[in-house]
Amino acid sequence: MKPYEIKIIETAIVLILVLISLKIVQRVIDRFGKKYSYHKTRIKIVRKIILFIALTLLTVIIAFIWGIKASQLATYIASLFTVLGIAFVAQWSLLSNITATLIIFFNHQVNIGDTIQILDKEFLIEGEISDVGIFFTVIKTKEGEYISLPSNVFIQKMVKKIKK
Repeated sequence: MKPYEIKIIETAIVLILVLISLKIVQRVIDRFGKKYSYHKTRIKIVRKIILFIALTLLTVIIAFIWGIKASQLATYIASLFTVLGIAFVAQWSLLSNITATLIIFFNHQVNIGDTIQILDKEFLIEGEISDVGIFFTVIKTKEGEYISLPSNVFIQKMVKKIKK
């Protein structure tokens, strides 16, 4: 067998193992969520985080299979962090949005799916929280419009949760 054929087989095996592992982990997450009555949206976010971690590990493992050396990978990661560091210094608000998203997710009284009012002097926004992303919180209004607020702005506003 030629060396590249072995690498293709190894890549396929790793890919299959990761897919099987992801299915098992997703079932465990779903069972855990049902057992402790976690909101579906929180389970969805945990699944996204697990998927991101798994894809990152898969990329690293496949890179090693295809012959990327650890020093080359370290250089790439260091370069990536350098670029990200410069981007964060240039756009410090990105870091504040990420931090605000974590606060919204773990410590805010509202969740995805809740109907809220944002009490602002200039604009009254009312709608359902449809997504809390890394940088933005998305609100769907009664008219079907989507309003995207930076998470650091959302966390600074007075929010009224509307009970139905």
